[in-house]
Amino acid sequence: MEHKAYWAMKLLNFDPHAAGKNRILQLYVLDEFRREAYKNACIYKERTKAWHDKKLTRKNFYPGQQVLLFNSKLKLHPGKLKSRWTCPYTITNVTPFGAIELKDNKDNFKVNGHRLKPYLTSQQSQVHMVKLQDLP
Repeated sequence: MEHKAYWAMKLLNFDPHAAGKNRILQLYVLDEFRREAYKNACIYKERTKAWHDKKLTRKNFYPGQQVLLFNSKLKLHPGKLKSRWTCPYTITNVTPFGAIELKDNKDNFKVNGHRLKPYLTSQQSQVHMVKLQDLP
């Protein structure tokens, strides 16, 4: 068996030392490729985060303001025409860390400020639309 393997190597002109060096070179190239891919992924994540942060708008709430509350229970099965935003509530208290106290017809409750958006009446929305049309 060894004799046949020896002659097969000679026939194919196979040098095990050169093949080993070639394999090590391939592993170095692969490692360099991985490092380059990692750098590119980091650059992509940084740019995406910068773009996302640039698009964020700060929501400022104050007591007495009317807001809509996001109903997260409708997230999976909202129904055909059901809105995920529930009736306007009045803000009674705003804490510096984002917790906001809302007043319903009967009781008060606290929610996270990220679940709220300002409620615009028809008059306010018309003023808002006029301001948007004035922009270049």
